[in-house]
Amino acid sequence: MNVKVEEKLFQNRYRVDTDRPHVNIRNPEICEYECKTQQCTVCCPAGCYTREGSGKVVLIADGCLECGTCRIICTDYRNVDWEYPRGGYGILFKFG
Repeated sequence: MNVKVEEKLFQNRYRVDTDRPHVNIRNPEICEYECKTQQCTVCCPAGCYTREGSGKVVLIADGCLECGTCRIICTDYRNVDWEYPRGGYGILFKFG
């Protein structure tokens, strides 16, 4: 039996910290006008980054796996502010 990644991710829970998101794009204009590859929109395993038709990159951190891929991918511009969520917030992994 094949299990899709999306099905496994659906089992996890995420507690959103609306007052203090743990990941932000520092300067959206860098993503839109300077970054030609916008790799975050492809490499984020949770799909938190999306590219709009205008070229703007939108980040919705709900469901973020806290893996740090976006920080690694964005080394050319260092345009991602990332830190672990406050205690009790963020991803709650379900194993098994």
